[in-house]
Amino acid sequence: MKELFRRSTRDWIVDSIVFVVAVFAGFLLYDEGSKDPISPGLLAIDFYVGMALCLTLWFRRRWPLQLAIIGAAVSTFSDTAGVAALILILTVAIHRPLRTTVLVFGVNAISLAVYVQIRDKPDDPTAVVIAAISVYVAVAGWGLYIRSRRQLLQTLRDRADRAEAVARLEAERGQLRAREEIAREMHDVLGHRLSLLSVHAGALAYRQDASADEVAGAAEIIRASAHQALQDLREVIGVLRAPVGELPQPAFSDLPALIDGSREAGIPVDLTLDAPGAMPEHVGRTAYRIVQEGLTNAVKHAPGEPVTISVTGAPGNGLSVELRNPAPNRRRGDGQGLKGLSERAALVEGRIEHGRTPEGDFRLYAWLPWPA
Repeated sequence: MKELFRRSTRDWIVDSIVFVVAVFAGFLLYDEGSKDPISPGLLAIDFYVGMALCLTLWFRRRWPLQLAIIGAAVSTFSDTAGVAALILILTVAIHRPLRTTVLVFGVNAISLAVYVQIRDKPDDPTAVVIAAISVYVAVAGWGLYIRSRRQLLQTLRDRADRAEAVARLEAERGQLRAREEIAREMHDVLGHRLSLLSVHAGALAYRQDASADEVAGAAEIIRASAHQALQDLREVIGVLRAPVGELPQPAFSDLPALIDGSREAGIPVDLTLDAPGAMPEHVGRTAYRIVQEGLTNAVKHAPGEPVTISVTGAPGNGLSVELRNPAPNRRRGDGQGLKGLSERAALVEGRIEHGRTPEGDFRLYAWLPWPA
């Protein structure tokens, strides 16, 4: 009885129509079969058993195979049960594998042979058998077609669900990559700005004999740097939900402006720039970030010390970026910036080297591919 309460509205409508059709056809077949020369007792059994089989159609979704076997047994003598038995064959073909359908078909074929012997039809028995088997084949074929179509639709739904799940996973991964890119941009941009601001603030703290004009100039630079840092922060946060491609990205042509900003902050920078030719955008941007991170580290670990920068290369030979600056024996920090640079270089199939030279300087070197 649980199956009854699990039916959908569509199932109730279909089952009701199936039951009415089976009962109505049963009455017609009973009336036609009553003309055969059979005993009244068998005729009464035919009617009542046939109607009982029609009632079992309400449970055909729950026990399709069992009811189809019962229907085959009843069909050995009952005309009234004929349509109900066909509906049970159809149900088996729809809801059970092909092997089970073939089994039910065989059982019904045997019951058909028994039916011809019991009812003693006046017509040609061979014609009756051929006609009945044709109906069985048609019904079973229709059921198998419905089953295959439902399986195809279910397969398409499963594929659509998997595609949706994969798309959702890719979207989540994309968001994660975007957040990592934003975090890297915040580290590069704000770290450089704040390091320059720290240099000027430190100069004010140690230059007790500075004139009022010098103090005012340094304060103005600190104010401008802090304002620019806030602007950069607003830009990064403003595009937090935007695609990565829409993030504000520097170019290789912005490198001189970066060096000039560091010089204005009081960092002695010696730049050698020799990279003629049209450079790929991703290579130029990576070179810019390497120089920016190198200057940030120089200001952080060796403030006031000179920095030597060399950016050379050509199409087909690659681009070499090297920064050198005197470094104290002990460096502070966890090296996350250098790890980020290594990841950046790896993304463009380049490499990063860093460490102390025999002369005691800190050297940051990168090679980036530059296709011809």
